[in-house]
Amino acid sequence: MAIEMDEQEWEHILGIKTAGRDDSQSDGEHHPYEPTDYCVLERLANSGYMGKKNTLIDYGSGKGRVSFFLAYQTRCHAIGVEYDRRLWEKAMTNSRTAVSGCRVTFVLKDAAVYEVPTEADCFFFFNPFGLHTLKLVLKQMFDSYYRLPRTMRLFFYYPYEQTEAFLTHHNGLIVEERIDCRDLFLEDDDREQILVLRLQPDYRA
Repeated sequence: MAIEMDEQEWEHILGIKTAGRDDSQSDGEHHPYEPTDYCVLERLANSGYMGKKNTLIDYGSGKGRVSFFLAYQTRCHAIGVEYDRRLWEKAMTNSRTAVSGCRVTFVLKDAAVYEVPTEADCFFFFNPFGLHTLKLVLKQMFDSYYRLPRTMRLFFYYPYEQTEAFLTHHNGLIVEERIDCRDLFLEDDDREQILVLRLQPDYRA
């Protein structure tokens, strides 16, 4: 459980409503919506990896918290990709009141078939789906890279053991950093980290 931070205050500052877990559309491949804690997003925003020249894709964006927050804090552009129409509609509702709404767009589509735009260079995941979908998403990312070579970074928060093993042993990815988030929470959980990876330019998917 997170140390009591200021979720309500952030929601007020950002002009959005994103709290609450939602597992109505979850299955073996698509995981429940659970918003990332603001304290974790603050740490990512302060890492220096994102700025106004970057475009972030938030996979499994739900109600849009990650996209709105990082667009507000880092001035990046953000694209939320969500396959659940009900959650996508809530994100669109938030767009009308969000202070960073002009820098954020949302796409209603399965991530596995979403074509990664060539301006996207940062990618956020909070366990939105299983390994099968993740492999298809990575293929879309590599395809986008070969359309326009650029530095592309992936940010995986609280990765499952199987997911982390797959990513860290993938020939096309380099582990750049593990952003430690354990001090933000009451329990000492080794999974409280943001795994930062970069695409290998010479790898062919």
